[in-house]
Amino acid sequence: MKSILLKLFFFFFITSQIQSQELLPFVENYSKSNYQGDNQIWNVVQGKDNAMYFANNHYLLRYDGVIWEKYTLPNKTIIRSIMIEGDKIYSGSYKEFGYWYRREGKMHYVSITKKLRLFAEKDNEEIWKIFRYNGSLYFQSFNDVFIYDGKHIKKIKFPFLISYCFVVDKELFVASVDKGLFRMDGSRIANPKGWNILKNTVVHAIEKHKGKTYIFTQKRGIFIVEKSGLIPWNNPLNETLKVNGINVARFIKNNKLVIGTGNKGVYIYDFNSETYKNIDRNNVLMNNSVLCIGFDKENDLWLGLDNGIAHVEVNSPISIFYDNSGILGSVYSVATTNKGYLIASNHGVFEFDSGKFKMMPNTQGQAWNITKIENKYIIGHNDGTFCYENGSLVKTNNISGGWNLSKSSINNTCFQSTYSGILAYDDISKLSDYKTIKDISKPIKYVAQNKKNEIFAADNYRGLYRVVYSDDYQTKKVENITQQSKIQNDFGVKIFEFRNEILFLIDNSWFTYNSITNKLEENELFNTNFKNITDVVAIDENHFMVLQEGILYHIYAVENKFVWNIIQEKYYKGKLINDNLRIFKTQNHYLLNLDDGFISLQLKYENKQNTHVKIEAFNNGILLPDDSKIKYNTELRINVISGIYGASKPNLFYKINKSNDFVPISDGLIVLNNLSSGNHTIVVYKHDGANYDKVCNFDFKVAQPWYFSVWMILLYLLLVGAVLFFYYKWNKFRYMQKLELQAEEERHQRKILEMELKAENELNIQEYEKHILELELQTKSSEVAGKSLSIAKQSEMIENIQSILDSEKDFNKLKSEIKKAIKINEVNKHEWEIFETNLNQIHNEFIINLSKKFPNLTPKDIKLCVYLKMNLSSKEIAPLMNISFRGVELHRYRLRKKLNLTQEDNLSKFLLSL
Repeated sequence: MKSILLKLFFFFFITSQIQSQELLPFVENYSKSNYQGDNQIWNVVQGKDNAMYFANNHYLLRYDGVIWEKYTLPNKTIIRSIMIEGDKIYSGSYKEFGYWYRREGKMHYVSITKKLRLFAEKDNEEIWKIFRYNGSLYFQSFNDVFIYDGKHIKKIKFPFLISYCFVVDKELFVASVDKGLFRMDGSRIANPKGWNILKNTVVHAIEKHKGKTYIFTQKRGIFIVEKSGLIPWNNPLNETLKVNGINVARFIKNNKLVIGTGNKGVYIYDFNSETYKNIDRNNVLMNNSVLCIGFDKENDLWLGLDNGIAHVEVNSPISIFYDNSGILGSVYSVATTNKGYLIASNHGVFEFDSGKFKMMPNTQGQAWNITKIENKYIIGHNDGTFCYENGSLVKTNNISGGWNLSKSSINNTCFQSTYSGILAYDDISKLSDYKTIKDISKPIKYVAQNKKNEIFAADNYRGLYRVVYSDDYQTKKVENITQQSKIQNDFGVKIFEFRNEILFLIDNSWFTYNSITNKLEENELFNTNFKNITDVVAIDENHFMVLQEGILYHIYAVENKFVWNIIQEKYYKGKLINDNLRIFKTQNHYLLNLDDGFISLQLKYENKQNTHVKIEAFNNGILLPDDSKIKYNTELRINVISGIYGASKPNLFYKINKSNDFVPISDGLIVLNNLSSGNHTIVVYKHDGANYDKVCNFDFKVAQPWYFSVWMILLYLLLVGAVLFFYYKWNKFRYMQKLELQAEEERHQRKILEMELKAENELNIQEYEKHILELELQTKSSEVAGKSLSIAKQSEMIENIQSILDSEKDFNKLKSEIKKAIKINEVNKHEWEIFETNLNQIHNEFIINLSKKFPNLTPKDIKLCVYLKMNLSSKEIAPLMNISFRGVELHRYRLRKKLNLTQEDNLSKFLLSL
């Protein structure tokens, strides 16, 4: 219950919020940050050079479609009015009027009143309007009119305060602030009969249209001049204008009236349809107070606002629906109905009727597509499929995500691509009766058919499938033909039906299906004419739209030839929904969805791009003529000016120095840096999507860098000469030094030779002494070995005798004598000391290393290690250490533990490795 109430609240909230939205002309807003000027724009006109000029308080603004320029008067006063005549731009300000002219890329001012005393000190006059009448220029303030015939100035002072003067049918009218409207004849003024109703009323405009004169007052609306006098304009809009206040009004072509108000923007009234459109801050205008209205040669409007400037393309073939509230959301599809529009957005389905939008019940959520078949509108929605007919909406099925609905080109069957596959409708009037194509249960984005029992389906992500089925929709075969055709990049396949032929746009290339080879083949016609295309949408049999490098082109096909019409990027920049471009054709127009609304374009729209393009090149702020020369390493700014501000503005590219690459010109400006010295050529081309046509060129030369100038080359020669001279002097000085060094070196060499001989003798002596020491060491080693062997054998003999004596127990006396002999032959203590000393000297280094690595070893352990290093057996070691054979083995076992050796490690090899 709670969720239902929330949905109802959301539905009524949206219904109440979205009101009075409508298709409006495209509007470009320019703020102070664009033109870097003041707030109010008091006057706007287009010059002979096609640039737009604005009276902007302290500045005269100039805009040529590329750059903004601003200029101030010498006395820094406020500019209230401007008027164009030929190459002159007349301006009026505080106690001053004169004209501007352009020379060398800059505006220059000439004062008409500088040396004339037209204004008294007490005067507080500002020139609010400039116009030509009877061959003279009129400069009008609130109290006076100054008539200038080119040589002399005549001043006429009025007895009352005036608002403006108006020229109508060769008659001059003067509008008083409180005395009414007067007809002026020379210096005489008279109030027309029956016009007393205008007393105490400020008149802001008088216009004549189709034989009728309209008088526009500030607060009392519009009056029409009749023979009997003035009658109010009989139109409901008149009451609205009274409330909002009229500031300015002008008639434009196509029988339309433009009225700028004080607090409700601008109204555009169409006398043919008797309807009006209001452009204000609620939709697209940046400010509601319109101070002036100007026109360009394309018959589009330029509005001077209280804060900013607006360019309104009332004569453009393109209209736009704006939703600045964000409630509508991103529009995915739009269709016209008898009363208005039906819109599918990511917020739901909306109906436009009688100037108001409302959300259709139970449609909240993502809606994808609207297809009109006969009088039915089939809507694909995230929650299923809906049918809109005669103002009512019915849900026909619950299959989620109806992306697209396409009609077969061979019969009346319709195919719907959904999140989960494909639905087939044999009778579109019975939407609840559908068949599901089996064996292809995946998200399908596009479906097309031009052969019985065969369809092509493009996966939402990647892959193109050919599905063959029976008459009762039983699937016979599903083939991935992009894989069969060995196409590597088959992401985002687009299906395009053109004159009963199905084309496939895959990775910027066009393909058709060959039923004989069962593979895709490149289509020569489309690949030749349509390169770098990322999206394509059909409009009808002979019209379609392509997206090429971010630019939309309307294509008109005549047999096998194609006419390209560019749709300027400014209408949709940043607003296209990728892979979801949808078009709805309605009579002579078609609608294209946008991220925040939709566009309406004329079907027979032909963009005749302007080819009269002018180049203005500036280097360091100086205008350059063709074939100019600029300094090296300086910036060149090239303004490519078409003089077109609306829909027919050309799409321009440029090449430099015969380059193969066409570079797009962004906002009409080319900035070149780091140019090499020499001659350069910039060629500007107009691009219609298919062809590049040359429109103009600019030649210039870049000077040699300063370090290659004549004076620098002379300096380089002088420097080289100086370097060679000093090099000669230096070489001569070095040669003399070299001779002295050679003599000194010879002396040193003799001394070195003597020292080397002396050192060699000393070295020989040291080697001799070393040899003697080595011999002594060898002798001691021999002695140690000999004595070791002698002692060992002696000890062994004694041991044998003792064993015999022990066995002969009957010969006690003999035993006593032999034992005495044994004692006599025992090794004395002195011999052992000599033996141990010589042993330590020979193995001194080994003993030191062993003691450092294993400080826990005892002297007896070290002695055993020395014997083992000498490769003596346990039997030979036993008498040397005066222990038994088993004692040696036990000692070796303990030594292995102290040395942290395992059973696999060889003790003798380990000691030899130290």
